[in-house]
Amino acid sequence: MKNQEIANIFRKIAQILEIKGGNPFRIRAYERAAQNIESIPEDIEIFIKEERLKTIPGIGKDLEEKIKEIVSNGRLKYLEDLTKEIPQGIIDILNIPGVGPRTAKLLYDELGIRDIVMLERMIHAGKVRKLPGIREKTEENILHGIELLKRGHERMDLKTAMDVADSFVAQLKKLKEVKRIDPAGSLRRGKDTVRDIDILVSSKASKKVMDKFTTLPDVKEILAKGPTKSSILTIGNIQVDVRVVKDASYGASLMYFTGSKAHNIKLRQLAIKKGLKLSEYGIFRKDKSIAGKTEEEMYKTLGMAYIVPELREDRGELEAAEERSLPKLVELNDVKGDLHVHSTWSDGGSSIEDLVIKARELGYEYIAISDHSQGLKIAGGLNKEELKAKRKEMEKLSKKYRDIRILFGTEVDIDSDGNLDYPDNILKEMDIVIAAVHSGFKQSKDKLTERIVKACRNKHVDIIAHLTGKLWGAREPYEVKFEEIFKVCRDTSTVLEINSFPQRLDLNDINCRMAKDFRVKLAINTDAHIAQQLEMMKCGIATARRGWLEKEDILNTLPFGEISSKLGY
Repeated sequence: MKNQEIANIFRKIAQILEIKGGNPFRIRAYERAAQNIESIPEDIEIFIKEERLKTIPGIGKDLEEKIKEIVSNGRLKYLEDLTKEIPQGIIDILNIPGVGPRTAKLLYDELGIRDIVMLERMIHAGKVRKLPGIREKTEENILHGIELLKRGHERMDLKTAMDVADSFVAQLKKLKEVKRIDPAGSLRRGKDTVRDIDILVSSKASKKVMDKFTTLPDVKEILAKGPTKSSILTIGNIQVDVRVVKDASYGASLMYFTGSKAHNIKLRQLAIKKGLKLSEYGIFRKDKSIAGKTEEEMYKTLGMAYIVPELREDRGELEAAEERSLPKLVELNDVKGDLHVHSTWSDGGSSIEDLVIKARELGYEYIAISDHSQGLKIAGGLNKEELKAKRKEMEKLSKKYRDIRILFGTEVDIDSDGNLDYPDNILKEMDIVIAAVHSGFKQSKDKLTERIVKACRNKHVDIIAHLTGKLWGAREPYEVKFEEIFKVCRDTSTVLEINSFPQRLDLNDINCRMAKDFRVKLAINTDAHIAQQLEMMKCGIATARRGWLEKEDILNTLPFGEISSKLGY
């Protein structure tokens, strides 16, 4: 294992040196050393102990010292220093199967692509295939590699989990022996990332259910198979567990396997105080079952209102349920439109018309085409003349599709000093202005907060997008002073976005609830870059529900007449 670790480190060094335009002979030396180290049959620590590292072809004094450092410290300072010299996102791109350093360097030099999310978007926008040596098949291979990389993570994003669970549930539902079936676990609670998929089934024919489950087309490996629980690994390396229970205890089992652990512990403590016993099989008074068939009767028996899965985190929901003061949470069908969508005018992969058609299909009253502003060159930001041309196209489409309002929007960049990328005379012509930070993520908490606050105070800014800049798997959220921003948003009537893009989900659930406490309005948007991504709204809804948000808290639950009045156009 140590041999492979050292080989991997040397290969990473070679890749970074190639991106930096390093000496080709030095690059080749690291590649050759990696190849030779991983091919030796003995543990490399034996070579160190017997002082014969230099007998390995390609290992001189410099590499000998580096090998000793790795074995001794578990790390190599030289690699750490090299890594700091290029954006972290490029390192992540190198982890995509099939993407080598030359391609990564080409993507960065020509299009400024420095993280996986940006790479995926540029492919959908058709920008990557215009590069020398890149063809449509290359794009397909990169997208496939990205998918493999995502699935190889310890956790998966919420949408991936939803899609996998929906597929298995749909196939198992076809069995007449399946009476009830639901996803459980953190997926049912709508968490932003999920470790594996839990599915609960009510059936009298567990063997038939398990036989079907373990032979479905997407099954790569059976991890365990039993009469009441089976586990498989999908072709995409996602673990799916199915449990079969009796219908009489289905509600109790669904409650138990949905969690959270903290919520369940609190429920058990409450049951004990009432002289009852709570388990995954039901609620018992002595040895007699008094509830278990449905979750509703479980909560009722414990003297409280039904608690929806998204709230089950022991954040005050049990107390609110006892007092009958739970919020009526926002639902997907409450949403009347999407205010943050990108088209082919900037870095999107769908035309405005295709986005409008999809929005109509979803039953929306309005959609805002909010392409990037001029300063964001890598995302195809629009200059003044391009804005005029885009508006003309939108006016034509508005006449063609009279049953939906097509709003002229922008995602305007907030620069390093908090200034906006368009002057006020352009911003005032917009139906909606979304401001966002796209650079300077390593600035101090005070500086980042100052930039955002300044943008909030611009009278033309309607919404602040993806407040913390989080990109799951690619970039950690940057730090801001939430309370200060929430106060300014409240005072200026600036709306904060819940970005539904699965790698963002920003604001998160905790900050959503804090914003609500500050009486700040929120908007749930998809940040879609292709028409199909408009369906990601369900991820943002899950986050909003976890944040205790109601329909009244969300801007884009308003019908067009009210939202136009609210935004002043």
